[in-house]
Amino acid sequence: MYWQTSRFRIDLTQPRVMGIVNVTPDSFSDGGTHGDAASALRHGEALLAQGVHILDIGGESTRPGSPAVPLEIERARVLPVVREAVKLGVPVSIDTYKADLMREALDAGADIINDIWALRQAGALDVVARHPCCGICLVHMHRNPQTMQTAPMDGDAVAQTSRFLRERLDALSAAGIATTGRVVLDPGIGFGKTVAQNFALLARQSELQSLGHPLLLGWSRKSALGAVTGIEQAHDRIAPSVAAALLAVERGACIVRVHDVRETVAALAVWQAMREQARTNV
Repeated sequence: MYWQTSRFRIDLTQPRVMGIVNVTPDSFSDGGTHGDAASALRHGEALLAQGVHILDIGGESTRPGSPAVPLEIERARVLPVVREAVKLGVPVSIDTYKADLMREALDAGADIINDIWALRQAGALDVVARHPCCGICLVHMHRNPQTMQTAPMDGDAVAQTSRFLRERLDALSAAGIATTGRVVLDPGIGFGKTVAQNFALLARQSELQSLGHPLLLGWSRKSALGAVTGIEQAHDRIAPSVAAALLAVERGACIVRVHDVRETVAALAVWQAMREQARTNV
């Protein structure tokens, strides 16, 4: 199994860690920590030293209630970081739903489009159609960041998420965009789901594998982890974040998107050592 991106064919036979680089003043966990290009790039370099496999660069917070950011502001935040990050020797993902910025980031050397709107915004499908080698991550989101937690989903989140992602795969195919080997799917933990629905997605994650594409899971520091552990501050949720990442991988996730790279990489090393011994002793 692999993920074809602009410059890299990522081997997904082993779990991969996508490190979060937020170039924002207001992200829910680390807003303002890496709010300028120089500090964001230093953070990316630090994550690389910690063993990250993919860097995901974003310039607009998607925390519940966060306002939309104008294109020119998001562009000024992320493009300088992308231009330098592509020199680091790892795949670079751009976390945006704006078609113009997608195109500019790909032209600057980015490898992956990570879109919380799953390419539903105007022009987004055209951009990926014209860049036939870039990787794509389709995310399920209920409503939008401004309203998703004021009126979360009703009913079976697993079935609804699966249906939505299937519809988006069909939309890409209808637009002439190849999906095999190029698309990974993210069920959108926290994006308009209740705590129970988020954990249903984890418990029944195998049902999403029937869609036939690798899964990317982003549990890192999410409020659902705070709800079940009582840990109020997002930056204190390292242990539950690592636990959720391991559980997601155990249930078939190929990529985990995290803030805490060193801890996640170490935990996965322990998990992989156990797996190797289990195979040896069969």
